[in-house]
Amino acid sequence: MDVGTEIEARRDRAIAALVGIHASTICPLKGDYALDEDALASHVSDVMIGADIRGLLINGHAGENAQLTPAEQQRVIEVVRAALGPTAFLTAGVYSENSLEAAAVAAAAEEAGADALLVFPPNGWALGQDSDAVVAHHQRIAAATRLPLLIYQAPVTAGRMAYPVATLCALVALSPVAGIKEGSWEVAAYEENRRATKAVRPDLKVLGSGDEHLLVSYLIGSEGSQVSLAAVAPGPVVALWNAAQVGDWPRARAVHDVIYPLVAAIYRQPPGAFATARLKACLKILGRLRDDRMRPPAQPLGPEEYRRLETALRHAGL
Repeated sequence: MDVGTEIEARRDRAIAALVGIHASTICPLKGDYALDEDALASHVSDVMIGADIRGLLINGHAGENAQLTPAEQQRVIEVVRAALGPTAFLTAGVYSENSLEAAAVAAAAEEAGADALLVFPPNGWALGQDSDAVVAHHQRIAAATRLPLLIYQAPVTAGRMAYPVATLCALVALSPVAGIKEGSWEVAAYEENRRATKAVRPDLKVLGSGDEHLLVSYLIGSEGSQVSLAAVAPGPVVALWNAAQVGDWPRARAVHDVIYPLVAAIYRQPPGAFATARLKACLKILGRLRDDRMRPPAQPLGPEEYRRLETALRHAGL
């Protein structure tokens, strides 16, 4: 099989796999802030057991990709692959402020066993972006690997980081692209982006991944989600998805009502930058994580945060 044919085959496999709920997992740390590989293996195994989770997103925002070195990001993939075996579908995040390093991270992710890559925009683009540079960034990453790409659509609140519709359409026209993690976090933007990109690529998987409005995303239309909420509450998130897939909207609304206080406590309560710390705190409260520390400058959560999360977890039946 020549390289071009292999790239197309891997893209098509990703398109087939990117349905349903894919959990975005966290990255446990030891007391000295080093990777806790045993806790990581236990965490991802726990997420994949007992609910119909179709795959994982590792080294995403919940996995603290910006706080990990390239070598650590590669090691995370190796640990997760070893824990879950060859059949689990793993999407690995790729983040860097420069395209050369991002391409190297992508190549290392393929070597470590990833099945697809989610390309995060450089944080500097929150100040402004150029469409040609955005496309060139993704092209350079694509040239470094045979893996399919997913586009990350940032929240509308993230400065100018969210791609305009025209830029999104240019990105999904790239051959290796299999889908979009649509995290606009705003329903009107989600629908506009979905309609525009599906017109360019009908086979594209547009994953409604705003944890706060999954119900509405599923009503509008979605092939699935990559969400960190599923790392804490995989069962309820899958139940919401399953109810939506069969058009049981009363059941979907009931599940949404049960999990919404937890969603709000993790993501909507300011500051939003605390979301990953709250995810780790939830897992610690539930006895699924020994240590919920994050690397500095992130600070430990206060007691009021823990009380709020405990109440929300009880409401969600967890």
